[in-house]
Amino acid sequence: MARLELRGISKQYPAVRANDGVSLRVLPGEIHAVLGENGAGKSTLMKIIYGAVQPDEGQMLWNGEPVAVKSPAQARALGISMVYQHFSLFDTLTAAENVWLGLDKALTLPEVAARINEVAASYGLDVDPQRPVHTLSVGERQRVEIVRALLTKPQLLILDEPTSVLTPQAVDKLFATLRALADEGCSILYISHKLDEIRALCTQCTVLRGGKVTGQVDPREESNASLSRLMIGAEPTALKARAATAGRQVLLVRSLSLPKPDEFGMALNDIGFEVRAGEVVGIAGVSGNGQQELMAALSGEDPRATPGSIALGGQDIAQASPRKRRKQGLHFVPEERLGRGAVPTLSLAQNTLLTRTEAVSKLGWIATGRVQRLAEELIARFHVRAGGAGAAAKSLSGGNLQKFIVGREISGQPEAAHRQPAHLGRGRGRGRADPRRTAGAARRRLRAAGGERGARRALRDRRPAARHRPGPAVAQCASGRRHRGTDRRLDERSVGSAARHGANRVSTA
Repeated sequence: MARLELRGISKQYPAVRANDGVSLRVLPGEIHAVLGENGAGKSTLMKIIYGAVQPDEGQMLWNGEPVAVKSPAQARALGISMVYQHFSLFDTLTAAENVWLGLDKALTLPEVAARINEVAASYGLDVDPQRPVHTLSVGERQRVEIVRALLTKPQLLILDEPTSVLTPQAVDKLFATLRALADEGCSILYISHKLDEIRALCTQCTVLRGGKVTGQVDPREESNASLSRLMIGAEPTALKARAATAGRQVLLVRSLSLPKPDEFGMALNDIGFEVRAGEVVGIAGVSGNGQQELMAALSGEDPRATPGSIALGGQDIAQASPRKRRKQGLHFVPEERLGRGAVPTLSLAQNTLLTRTEAVSKLGWIATGRVQRLAEELIARFHVRAGGAGAAAKSLSGGNLQKFIVGREISGQPEAAHRQPAHLGRGRGRGRADPRRTAGAARRRLRAAGGERGARRALRDRRPAARHRPGPAVAQCASGRRHRGTDRRLDERSVGSAARHGANRVSTA
């Protein structure tokens, strides 16, 4: 008997049919993958199972019995737990308090904190139950979500992109935990775009494309190419690595040192690197080891940098305001899409105004038609699957919202761009913005420095394996965040751009 069975599940939104007659079966002890590119309907289907979204058609059976799950609380009572791609944590509460909210109140808060420590230690998930959530990095928040789900001892565990911010060692430990849970009879629904992980972990796989099931296979018997064909309906794009010629120096960081912003933060010690025109430089490191503080210093959100430590185009910007840095061509994409990169309840058109003000006159009048056209252009150019420019940001899948935010900044023709690790939920194939399509806007800036040919190569081609660039460590301690309990404003300080995925140089953090 199946632990979970879906029969003909459909869900229609105003402009998008998210699920169209989806059926699947999950057996006890089975690790079942759900594959699909951005906007394929994966997250909507999981929310239906978890009771957060109600289907328009279809039937759900739980342990052989028809059931209508009306809320997440009812789902948890049945034995269903879910780790969302977009986290559902209260910033002002501690990790333990957030976990406690979803548990039986028979346990006291100290008991919950002790359980968190036990589970975190056994699963290799570094979680401090006493840390306020607003001080945690994205990776640390995801660990809290995973621990919260595991504490409920579920019969069905739904994981939406669970490994995207975990180290390889932590992924191995998580997989060992999931296999142990499966051996105990727990069923697992696993959403990921990492095909190697799915082939290594999962025993069954349902593939979605455009809201419909296009295949149900054993991933262990498939190749990455065959799974990609089921996902996108075509052969994956062939990518070739080519040499790139760097141009003039665009961004220079020299002897950047900053004390901890708060008790949970990290100090930056003697950071130094440069970025040249046409280059994509990676800052590598485990989540929560100084990347947050470095990005805050580069964007101007943290104004404490000493004069001369950050230069853009040869000009000292170490103490320049975020607005001035943006005018000089430095753009920024935050790791949190909802809440920092976009206002969830505002439309895509309205969200362009966070960083793109061409449609705003000197007197403050907004040319709404121009705003609408910009959003429509971004949707078309970057293959964003959405219900038009009027769709609310929160209605988009994680990968599609990410493409919109990155596109918003790239089309603004940045001189230099930096992106925090905002890779949760990116898909494959045509549904993902091809890096080669983002070249046009930036090429005009880079042409003079490296030549048209060099700029084209730098922006169009996937890089070879990143080479290590020796340099100082980025951080002193293991975890932290820059917000210091203050309101997390959503303006030009916290929204920006990224040039593309990949890197041709890497510094360690």
